[in-house]
Parts: sequence; structure tokens; C-alpha cells
Amino acid sequence: MSDAPQSSGDDEERMLEAMREVFALARSGDGQSLAALIERGLPPNLRNEKGDSLVMLASYYGHVDAVRALLEHGASPDTRNEAGQTPLAGAAFKGFREIVELLLAHGADVEGASPDGRTALMTAAMFNRTEIVELLIAHGANPDARDSRGLTAADAAAFMGAGKTGAQLGPLH
Repeated sequence: MSDAPQSSGDDEERMLEAMREVFALARSGDGQSLAALIERGLPPNLRNEKGDSLVMLASYYGHVDAVRALLEHGASPDTRNEAGQTPLAGAAFKGFREIVELLLAHGADVEGASPDGRTALMTAAMFNRTEIVELLIAHGANPDARDSRGLTAADAAAFMGAGKTGAQLGPLH
């Protein structure tokens, strides 16, 4: 065995592999390991090459305990990825009500729109997520907000054929 120092390329590859493992923990929902790593100095708002934060990945894959652990250890509920999407919009898209509740309880911006103006409410409406639509409105989401094409959540629901949320957001909202 040589006592020569390792090349910086080897160090870089080891670091990249370690980061891949950290993001895999978020995707698999290992909140306990993520919390332990944050306590040892891992930045809670670490983002991958697509700009997805640990909270975004845990939210998108439906891991309530991991999202909770990350938020309780200082991660932001609003860190956007490179596409401008928030964890709240990801959870609304996937239909994860408990994660939506958790993000909102930790201060997620209910009106945080993507670059095209689409809010989590619009996303939930598009995919017929009636419980999430109700929850977002209860937390102040504006059903009359418009995206860059001028569509409201009800318009987006109609466009996508999401009849339940379209009716929910109809004239009586």
C-alpha cells in the first residue's frame, strides 16, 4: 500500500458518490439518517444537479417522516428546483395530503408559483386532488390567481378534464 496522497479526482468521485447516497436517503425516506447527517454538518437545503432539495425529493416520493425530520432540522419548505417547482407543488401533484399539511405547517408559501405562474392549487386542481384543493384554499390559496396563460385553478381543472375539482372551484368557491 502506498503512502502517496490520493488524487483530487479520487476525492471528487468519493464526494459525488457520497452526495448520491444522501439524495437516495431522501428518495427512500430515511429521515433518521438525514437528520443525523444534518446534525453532523450536512446543509439541510442541499440540492442535487437538478436543483431538487432533500425536502423536494422526500415530498415528491411521499415520505412524511423524512420531510418532517428535514423541516425540523432547518430545511426550507420552499426551496425551488431548477424548473421553479416547490415541494408543495410536488406534493400537490402527487396527492400527498399529509405532506402538504406538513409543509404548510412549516411555513410553505401557499401562493408560491412556478415561473409560468402555476400555483400548487392549480396543480392540485388539474389532477382532481379535491382534498388538497380544499386544504390549500383553507390555508389562503387564491382560487382566482392566474398563471401566465391567464388560467385559474378552475380553468386548469377544466382543461385537464378534472371534473371534481372543477365543480369544487366553480362559481360558488
